[in-house]
Amino acid sequence: MSEKNANRMIFNSLLDQYHYQGLPVDSIDETTAFTIHNLKDIHAELPYTSIVYRTNFFSFVFVKDAIGKYTTDEQTFNTAPGTIYFTNPGHFKSYEWQQINDVHLITLSESFLKENVHPKVFEEFPFLLAETVPPRTLQPEAFAEFEQLYQQISKEYFATSPYRTRIIGSLFVVLLLKIKAYFWEDYNPIYEGNRSSQIVKQFKRNLEQHYRDLVSGKAEKVFRVTDYADAQHLHPNYLSNVIKSKTGKPIATWISEKTITEARILLQHSTASIKEVASQLGFTEATHFSNYFKKQTGITPALYRKQQTS
Repeated sequence: MSEKNANRMIFNSLLDQYHYQGLPVDSIDETTAFTIHNLKDIHAELPYTSIVYRTNFFSFVFVKDAIGKYTTDEQTFNTAPGTIYFTNPGHFKSYEWQQINDVHLITLSESFLKENVHPKVFEEFPFLLAETVPPRTLQPEAFAEFEQLYQQISKEYFATSPYRTRIIGSLFVVLLLKIKAYFWEDYNPIYEGNRSSQIVKQFKRNLEQHYRDLVSGKAEKVFRVTDYADAQHLHPNYLSNVIKSKTGKPIATWISEKTITEARILLQHSTASIKEVASQLGFTEATHFSNYFKKQTGITPALYRKQQTS
């Protein structure tokens, strides 16, 4: 569902975003946290200018033949044939299209990345946590390598194979490796952005590391806001204000979403009992964990595990 925040819309899925903007949704599978389609099939009337909004998902855009521009926070970038760019959750965004012949958009959630790409995806691909990564425009022969991959992903997305999600996840790993090799092998996000941007990036790193420590047994209690603030020698209120203003989400939401993401991964990919999963994520009682999980997802951990293994 979408919500209004700070006079801007926040969308939790591309389906919500397109519904709100009055765009076609026929090509979007609402049963999975992954989408891919050609924007030519979405924007029948051009030029098109979007509203300013935030999203809670990652977007990857492959511009084979189109002209437009997009804005992330205060930075505006032109898009031309051969342009590839991605945006991550939490930023103010808008875009314009003057002409579209072939532009493929992939969107996916953090849960999809961790469940189907790799549980430690941000460790392998740290640029996914970057604040703003400028687009790159490739020569046709280099762009063709990416086109072959996203076309294969598109084929699998609209297929009916029982292994569809796993195949898409494997192909997306290759796509990320290509992006890493071509663009960001030497990219160091620590040097990017102003002080607030650095605080957000460090918070994301600390959040990711802490949940790895929880799952591995190196930590026992879920960090509170004060713990994340202490890690950066900041006042908790200041950290909370920076995270909320820069990402559109309170720290409590970041923590709860991370907890549910890790819970889903453990329920789907480990043989640990629900009591053990609860303990790994810092819950002292399995019933507390089950109630928490159901409140956030609408189903119990046991039912979620059953759905994933059936």
